Amino acid sequence: MPPELPHYCSFSTPLVRFSPPSSPETDPISPVICKSFKGNKTMKIPGRKLIPLLVFILSTISILRLLRIATTTNPSHSPLPTLPPNMQPACSFSSPKCSNVSSNVPNSSLAQQNTSTTATVLTKKEFELLSNLVKRKSPCNLLFFGLEAQYLKLSSINSGGITVFLEDDPDKINSVRAKTNSTHIYKVDYHEPAKKAYQLLKHARKTRACVPRSARLQNSTCKLALRHLPEEVYKQRWDIVVVDGPSGHSPEAPGRMAAIYTASVIARAGNTTEVLVHDVDRTIEKWFSWEFLCEENLVSSKGNLWNFKITGNPNSTKFCMHKTAFFV
Repeated sequence: MPPELPHYCSFSTPLVRFSPPSSPETDPISPVICKSFKGNKTMKIPGRKLIPLLVFILSTISILRLLRIATTTNPSHSPLPTLPPNMQPACSFSSPKCSNVSSNVPNSSLAQQNTSTTATVLTKKEFELLSNLVKRKSPCNLLFFGLEAQYLKLSSINSGGITVFLEDDPDKINSVRAKTNSTHIYKVDYHEPAKKAYQLLKHARKTRACVPRSARLQNSTCKLALRHLPEEVYKQRWDIVVVDGPSGHSPEAPGRMAAIYTASVIARAGNTTEVLVHDVDRTIEKWFSWEFLCEENLVSSKGNLWNFKITGNPNSTKFCMHKTAFFV
């Protein structure tokens, strides 16, 4: 008969009681009870009751690891991605670097930046701004540089007035038809590509013929003057002028430099003219609008459509009040 084993406390005995005491003698508040084991008797631990404990322990470990990862990873210190040049924020009117074109800007920089976005039709909000303006002034004299199908709706709104479209793309002209006798569509040609924008801007600043009080546009020697437009364009006093053409979508394509300049001269020949320029998120449209239509004349905007109100002054020696006159 094997000898009797002495009493001992097992360190493997769990400290957690999984079942209530079987007799009132066992005090749940008392220390852990050491049991004696005799002979070949072994302690049986119910595995089924260990499952909740294991799940709890594993869950706790997972939560602690997640907390450690969250506290050691700080998103505020991660570098922000650099925007490509064509997605950089546009200049604001208050920005000093937007006040003038610096003399050290490369000759083709304006044209290269102008390819960042292609010309688009007006958005819903942009069209509302323009259509509300036409409704307020109708019947009026309405001139468009550019032709889009949605603009024909404005010619219908301008019932009783005169609407003229100037377009260089024959495909666009052939795709639409004027609905009334007071709506005229003319084929025009633009000879200056967008890549010459910077040279033309320097020319305008140094040339006496480019000032607002210069001779008639048909006879002007300013390289920005459109001299071969229909005679109707020069004779009328326009209430609204919209510049949304030519396309200007690439350095080789015709740019809107001459259209914006000519619109500004035409506007100053009348009483008060609303001049709207579309696609002002592009560099050429933005810079030439500042140069010839002027910040102080900007009265409203919506999206990429700017609205300038130009007061007629055919004897002015400069386009913008806060800029030095070209010549006196």
